[in-house]
Amino acid sequence: MPPTTTDTPLLRALRTALPAEALLTDPASLAAHSRDSAPFSDCGIPAVVVVPRTAEQVEHVMRTAYALDVPVVPQGARTGLAGAANAVDGCVVLSTTAMNRILSVDPANRLVRCEPGVTTRRLAEAVAEHGLTYPPDPASWEHCTIGGNIATGAGGICCVKYGVTADYVLGLDLVLPDGRRVRTGRDTAKGVAGYDLTRLVVGSEGTLAVVVGATLALRPARPPALSLLAQFPTLAAAGDAVAAITAAGHTPSALELLDRATTEAVVDLGRHPLLRAGSAATLIVESDSANPSADLSAMELLCKEAGSDHIATSATSEEAREIIEARRLVSTGIAAYMASHGGGLTAFIEDVAVPRSALPTLVGLIEEIAARHRLRIFTLGHAGDGNLHPTVVFDPADPHEVERARTAYDDIMAAGLELGGTTTGEHGIGTLKREWLERELGPVSLELQRGLKRLFDPKNLLNPGKVVTA
Repeated sequence: MPPTTTDTPLLRALRTALPAEALLTDPASLAAHSRDSAPFSDCGIPAVVVVPRTAEQVEHVMRTAYALDVPVVPQGARTGLAGAANAVDGCVVLSTTAMNRILSVDPANRLVRCEPGVTTRRLAEAVAEHGLTYPPDPASWEHCTIGGNIATGAGGICCVKYGVTADYVLGLDLVLPDGRRVRTGRDTAKGVAGYDLTRLVVGSEGTLAVVVGATLALRPARPPALSLLAQFPTLAAAGDAVAAITAAGHTPSALELLDRATTEAVVDLGRHPLLRAGSAATLIVESDSANPSADLSAMELLCKEAGSDHIATSATSEEAREIIEARRLVSTGIAAYMASHGGGLTAFIEDVAVPRSALPTLVGLIEEIAARHRLRIFTLGHAGDGNLHPTVVFDPADPHEVERARTAYDDIMAAGLELGGTTTGEHGIGTLKREWLERELGPVSLELQRGLKRLFDPKNLLNPGKVVTA
């Protein structure tokens, strides 16, 4: 009698050290864990979803899969946008969401130790009780996990001043593809002993090792912030303002850009009294410096000199939150646009970064791409570090429109590289951008990357087909 889906060598071996509730084999669970949030990316059906609670259980999973030559795909909350957590047929999906303990907060050394399944918001709230902050703030911070952030090298709105996930990872507790356990990094503020394996694993998208624990750096709690909203008649004027703010030495805690389409989407909601229609671009600036009022006054003057025709500034924390609300309403505005056009539309959030000086050029090229392919593309992003998120809206039921959306995506990637940029600032490569990564890296760098993959994972079993092909 052939083995059933609940009676295979793989499942029998996994059961020797895992409780029954940690093994999911029903069709609904397998389908739910087959992919992350990326469009245009293939996925398979796993043989089993494993939900371990301890690092020792992860070791057992990896040893078992390695012995049986079964691929393993690590997953967090599946909020990723590049296909890095997509299953492959017959794999073990290893979900770390149940490993969600905050192990310790160390105010004296300003660090926190946690497991990978802790959500970013929960970690931030836990350390805030000690007067500390964990600055990285991805847009999905309420749901995304620390393990996922580490895997993708996630960023966020405040990274223009405070940096990205990689800047806060001091050490990692890892399980290698063959089940061996290793600790990288340190608890000290400084340390350069050996190659920096920690930074190598951060952003490797689960292709080198499984994160089972992390030691993260913390900062003192951020002071109250004030905000500024400036609108411009041209993209060039907004770009000049960003350049002037940077050249003057200001370090805003947020410097966000909304293009014409995105500004109109928020204005059309009718829920933001400070935002006016008809602007080519909107900048939202936040300062949490020791004297934010003076900083904002100086930046307001720079925006006016660059050509801003409408500026609103805050004098209180409540007014500051009202200004920042314009950025938070973007998703709602895009959703309302899609609903008003008959429903059934979908939105694909892209991720490309260029030198700050090239930002207005890239936004203009994206508008040309949207017009050429007869698509609505909403562009917003982190103007302070040149990282944009063009959001392509299309009808997935219309094959011609899907193809135009795919082509527009490729055109945006090409434009970013042509301007000296990169195909991803914070979302990662996954399966979606492997071809573009090869174009960006070149043959020598690509061979080094493949060599690292072979060193960590000689059987190519850990998240195969992601980032680089073996």
